[in-house]
Amino acid sequence: MELKNNVYKIQGINVKDIAKEFGTPLYVYDAEKIINQLQTLKNAFSNQNVKIKYAAKALTNVSILKLMKKHGAGVDVVSAQEADLALKAGFDPKDILFTPNCVSFDEIQEGVEKGLVINIDNISILEQFGHKYRDTVPCCVRLNPHIMAGGNTKISTGHVDSKFGISIYQLPHLLRVIKSNHIDVVGLHMHTGSDILDADVFLKMAEILFGIAQDFPNLQFVDFGSGFKVGYKPGDITTNIYDLGVKLGKAFDDFCNNYGRKLEMWFEPGKYLVSEAGLFLAKVNVIKTTPATAFVGVDSGMNHLLRPMMYDAYHEIVNVSNPNGIQRVYTVVGYICETDTFGWDRKIHEVREGDLLAIKNAGAYGFSMASNYNSRYRPAEILVYSGKAHLIRERENMEDILRKQVEIDLE
Repeated sequence: MELKNNVYKIQGINVKDIAKEFGTPLYVYDAEKIINQLQTLKNAFSNQNVKIKYAAKALTNVSILKLMKKHGAGVDVVSAQEADLALKAGFDPKDILFTPNCVSFDEIQEGVEKGLVINIDNISILEQFGHKYRDTVPCCVRLNPHIMAGGNTKISTGHVDSKFGISIYQLPHLLRVIKSNHIDVVGLHMHTGSDILDADVFLKMAEILFGIAQDFPNLQFVDFGSGFKVGYKPGDITTNIYDLGVKLGKAFDDFCNNYGRKLEMWFEPGKYLVSEAGLFLAKVNVIKTTPATAFVGVDSGMNHLLRPMMYDAYHEIVNVSNPNGIQRVYTVVGYICETDTFGWDRKIHEVREGDLLAIKNAGAYGFSMASNYNSRYRPAEILVYSGKAHLIRERENMEDILRKQVEIDLE
């Protein structure tokens, strides 16, 4: 979203016109931004045989998945249902990495039957996999490097107390299981968390992976996960993707030379690709002042955008209707029947009832974490593609709320 001539626009379309056409609350995604982020990542690792697997959990709309496929990405899924969405979007099963956690072996078998690339992060499941498939179905193994990284403990996945991955300290046990069951391991994977700023974290993770890789002779790829930091506040420092490309690329080349052949380098970005492309639009219902605070109440709540309450996440809030107003301090809240705050003590251009607010960085873990709490409808989704606003998900209605409920006769 850009401010031009005092009008906020996406690909030349007035944001207020989008809200007027489709109503609020509303998720709006800029396809150009997604494509640019994907291309930036490819360019940074252009000297490598790099494969980008979009982490679908960030935003699972089928039209977004189709956009990723159109521009050369694969996909990383964490459930059988996400896999079905990826297949619906047209992805070849071999381009879908299946990385579930704490699922039953039945779901692993479902992934095998679909033809997905299976990524296993549990020795118990790996043993069952080996007993059933032995070397007839290749797999990837997810390791836990015991590196604390990420902007919030809830999204840090590689530390010693994490449920994700097989501990590197269990490597001897892991190797025994693989050898005794003749399991064909073709990939190694690590993911330490989100919002990683320092390239040295990736290099430290790579050093661990490269050391372990010598015990796996049949590797085809090494998967470095993701976690690239995106900007949420004006002036935020973000991951220098090109610096990472140079440093990690050199380390990977050295490793491949020692390993004896060139392998593929995989990444699984989610937030990096879609976060900044997304806006969440909400209308101001009421301005409520108390002796301490000026509240802006909007026609949405944490049922639509959970991240501020779940992670204490900062999302910049812009008054689309009054871009030149005097800045005042507001706390922006929702209509859910408990505390649900989008932003505390924010300087925003003067807000009036009926104004349109835009919450930035809403592309990742926005709609995908939305719910029907308070029996509210989930919002519509719009993709701005080639200068046109396309409806890619209809707003829910009461029929959707009731669709799977079963009324019983209490007479």
